[in-house]
Amino acid sequence: MTIIMNIGPSREKSNAMTTIPSVLVTGASTGIGAAYAERFARRGHDLVLVARDMARMEALAARLRQQNGVAIDIIQADLTKADELATVEARLRDDVRIGILVNNAGTAIGGSFIEQSTDDVARLVALNTTALLRLASAIAPRLAKAGDGAIVNMGSVVGLAPEFGMTVYGATKAFVLFLSQGLSLELAPKGVYVQAVLPATTRTEIWDHVGADINALSNVMEVGDLVDAALVGFDRREPVTIPPLPDAGQWDALQAARQAMLPNYRNELPAERYRTVA
Repeated sequence: MTIIMNIGPSREKSNAMTTIPSVLVTGASTGIGAAYAERFARRGHDLVLVARDMARMEALAARLRQQNGVAIDIIQADLTKADELATVEARLRDDVRIGILVNNAGTAIGGSFIEQSTDDVARLVALNTTALLRLASAIAPRLAKAGDGAIVNMGSVVGLAPEFGMTVYGATKAFVLFLSQGLSLELAPKGVYVQAVLPATTRTEIWDHVGADINALSNVMEVGDLVDAALVGFDRREPVTIPPLPDAGQWDALQAARQAMLPNYRNELPAERYRTVA
């Protein structure tokens, strides 16, 4: 694991005493994470980039420093390794300049559930859920105490659709959505914004992990379009942002239907339909 520090002067908002928060982005070497780094750098945020690929992060950092004049630190880390994950957790707990976490790191594996090895599935769950959870847990208490900040968790529409046939990957993304919604209910009153972003098929290297040719797929969203849309949701403070969904009313209807069931979960007796002998 390698850590490269490049601490530059903080930039203050023109009409406020507080500084622009730094942003820590995981999975920052390529794809969605790199696009987030680029967009936040354009907005004047200093960055902490976290990924395994040091060469790519160094190249990205050099370009963004030159283009935007921001300070960028690099942490080379495999978030499935406990000691390296702990280093990133410590940075989130201790660095008061970091006010935004983009929990983007994730992976997928090919094949059906019965074809996937248990070890591969365990690594998938470790990165997509455990690492994301631990990083959110590392920063959330500090943000809540400060009464400000944001956590962005990268989910997927697959977490809403078992029909897509990516059983374990979808389960991890369902976890991300539920965690984000729960954290939003808990942290929003304390001034902390939590956003779940749910992409659909996006042109990233994750498709190489499942053995799919992205160029053979249809209706593929470009990374820049995905992140730009997600940031519109971020600026609007949406709890859940689904960039490919054209009708927001469909999500609202799903939420309303789910919430309409809540009172029935408190019934003392089983529903009549389970007390009737067929």
